[in-house]
Amino acid sequence: MRILSKRQLKELVLYSPQHVARLEKAGQFPKRVQLGPNRVGWVEDEVLDWLQQRLDGREEPKRHS
Repeated sequence: MRILSKRQLKELVLYSPQHVARLEKAGQFPKRVQLGPNRVGWVEDEVLDWLQQRLDGREEPKRHS
């Protein structure tokens, strides 16, 4: 299991920390893990699953004839 830092998370999902916090609060993003009094992280597999759901939900590109 790998834990992502805030910096690693931002590189992966391209959201601001504020937007991630809003999504977490709304139950629309994997919850952070409290690692210490001033340190949090996210489980990489949970974040990758979340990203895969977004990819799976995309519409198929329409082909022009």
